[in-house]
Amino acid sequence: MNNWLNIEGRVYIVTGGSSGIGAAIIKELANAGSNVIDADLNEPKEINNDVTYYHTDVTNKENIEEMVKNVVDKYGRIDGVVNNAGINLPRLLVDAEKPESQYEMTEDDWTKMFSINVKSMMLMSQAVGRYLTKQKHGVIVNMSSEAGLEGSQGQSIYSATKGAINGFTRSWAKELGKFNVRVVGVAPGIMEATGLRTPTYEKALAYTRNITVDQLRAGYKSTTTTPMGRSGQLHEVADLVAYLLSDKSSYITGVTINVAGGKSRG
Repeated sequence: MNNWLNIEGRVYIVTGGSSGIGAAIIKELANAGSNVIDADLNEPKEINNDVTYYHTDVTNKENIEEMVKNVVDKYGRIDGVVNNAGINLPRLLVDAEKPESQYEMTEDDWTKMFSINVKSMMLMSQAVGRYLTKQKHGVIVNMSSEAGLEGSQGQSIYSATKGAINGFTRSWAKELGKFNVRVVGVAPGIMEATGLRTPTYEKALAYTRNITVDQLRAGYKSTTTTPMGRSGQLHEVADLVAYLLSDKSSYITGVTINVAGGKSRG
């Protein structure tokens, strides 16, 4: 067990924790001895005695508040939340070649992505924040993306949701600091495959970039734009999140940390 973070017995909620980065975060926290709540619509594939699964619609206020209350009733406390749940539907602002095609953004696309990526983060942070401010201790970690810092071709709605998350992170840190509650963001770059890169997603993203799916997949392996020369590993994001949730990072708040191997536009 990894004890250097001193988070044994702590209680953390992770949204969207049944797969991808969320699952890696849950594994890291559980291995460090924390009690972890997986708040997701889908059940996790792996069972861990230190993890409690709650079927949760993160866009539903009543569902969230009930889940949070159940956590407090069971453990008597909450030490932090990781707002990881999200969705990405690649879309173009204007499809000049095929006007109003399925890959040109619509109001429904906008509403769905902002609801899952941003509204859910606000609802969860508010529900958990009520307890954290009373405790005068706790951490809110918001999962952003390099796309929210840099923008991304074919992913402008997704980038906008992550940009909004960055703004909330800075603002909430200013509001909650006096209660000894920290708010931090984590912005991964190109990561190893998680199972979330579905054929539907890859087809849509390739279309918005006017390339083939094979060319898109080849780009995952390209390291020319990343000084570290490789894609990121899920555990590297999880390691950072665990550190930020711990008291080892007690003076870090109001920032979004890029985990992208130095990748940038330059």
